[in-house]
Amino acid sequence: MVVSNKQKILKTVELAMLIALVVVLQIFGGFIKFGPFSLSLVLIPVVIGSIVLGWKSGAFLGFIFGFVVVIQCATGIDVGGFILWGTNPFFTALICIVKGTAAGLVPGLIYRAFNKGNTTKGRHIAGAVLAAISAPVVNTGLFLCGLSAFFNSTLIEWAGGTNVMLYIITGLVGINFIIELCINIVVSPAIATIVRALDKQV
Repeated sequence: MVVSNKQKILKTVELAMLIALVVVLQIFGGFIKFGPFSLSLVLIPVVIGSIVLGWKSGAFLGFIFGFVVVIQCATGIDVGGFILWGTNPFFTALICIVKGTAAGLVPGLIYRAFNKGNTTKGRHIAGAVLAAISAPVVNTGLFLCGLSAFFNSTLIEWAGGTNVMLYIITGLVGINFIIELCINIVVSPAIATIVRALDKQV
């Protein structure tokens, strides 16, 4: 029972630290630049939490991420989000919360399914890579689905008469998505190392 309580306390502390990281990285992430592009690091603690603490914690971390984005949209910190908020606050908030929560939930489910009953190093690394890749894919994919479903006229207006799909790929999310995906792929082996180290302590 003592060990169980210690583990529960440890997981609570770890979750609290990851929540703080998610909030800080989302608020100040725009100041981290790679040339002219902002580096989005917020999904890293979300993925780590989903893998290490389980998909429920990952979903909660993703929800926190989405909630912070909603606040940024409502206050104008996120310029594009502020435009969407002015058009329809409900659907803007819905997209932010759903995509964020799913981006935290899916990596944990993938990692658990991929590594169930298997403790080999290769499987850990492969599972972590797949989990890390899934986060930006789910986050961006649901964002685009939400825009297409609820803000199609806004998308057409933003495209300025050009092909909407081409605008999405080259202007709206293309470069940032690739950078975000690459960051997650690069750090995923480190995530796997963290997971294996924690597994040995349990």
